[in-house]
Amino acid sequence: MRISVSSSDELIRLDNFLSSRLIQFSRSKIQKLILNGNITVNNKSAKKNLKLSYGDKIEIDENSFELSEISPSLKKWDYPLEVIYSDNSFAIINKPLGIISHPTTNNKDKTLVNIILNRFEKELSNHPDPLRPGIVHRLDKDTTGVMIIPFNEHAHWKIADQFKNREVQKEYIALTWGEWTENEGKIDNILSRSKKNPLKFQSSQKGKNAKSKFKLLKNGRYFSAVNFYPNTGRTHQIRVHCSELGFPIIGDDLYGGGINKLNEYLPEVQKKMNKVIEQNSGHYLHAARISFTHPDTKKKMIFEAEPNEYFTNLLNLIVNNEI
Repeated sequence: MRISVSSSDELIRLDNFLSSRLIQFSRSKIQKLILNGNITVNNKSAKKNLKLSYGDKIEIDENSFELSEISPSLKKWDYPLEVIYSDNSFAIINKPLGIISHPTTNNKDKTLVNIILNRFEKELSNHPDPLRPGIVHRLDKDTTGVMIIPFNEHAHWKIADQFKNREVQKEYIALTWGEWTENEGKIDNILSRSKKNPLKFQSSQKGKNAKSKFKLLKNGRYFSAVNFYPNTGRTHQIRVHCSELGFPIIGDDLYGGGINKLNEYLPEVQKKMNKVIEQNSGHYLHAARISFTHPDTKKKMIFEAEPNEYFTNLLNLIVNNEI
């Protein structure tokens, strides 16, 4: 079996990368497979701590295992999915709230991969990544919005190259706590995983460069709406940027934007705000728009996705100065 490395997985250690893919194996077993030469990178033996690069080809010797063991079958999940567009090369979907992008050790069956496999099983038959068919970029579990789902190897790599070369334009809407002090600006820093909490990312001297532009959509006394235009696609990038600027995304417990932040306000304000945000179980970040070049026709494609009703209701209240 061959697994190709996308731009979002660059600089990750080989054993860490495979632990997230070969979820049926423990990390110690994966390290043993690497040591024994059952796993190679670009047709060469590799060490477990090799830092991967975009386009690396990882080969797993299937002759040493039962096929069912090395390539477990993915289950289909019949879950509502808004398909905005589809052709022979890709589909554009509006990712629902509360769904992670791909299977993990703790969740193998209730992910976006399982949903799109149910919807596009035939179209995905020639996808280059059998463990994550259709996934060329990711959105966080509680981030909703537009996603590209490539169907075949040609479309996957043509679109992956555009992400790698920063040719894909993305626009997000973030609903945040607080009244912003700047109407627009640029953020350019380095992000790395937090040593105190491995689920979080933070500004650092070493890591991956993270660039975003932002423009205030509407400033409110308690909540604000902000457009983000990320130039890079780092994990949690917009969430970290909002938090470190002092305006965390509403509902984002991990980065200080959870409902407990209501305690900073007067009781009468808390009551009003709580009525609005208690209905939504996740954070308020939506991928609203994406543009890229069609992998076959070379035409510029632009797609937009509408946020769900909870997001829209709060956005309208902010824009109309009702909260």
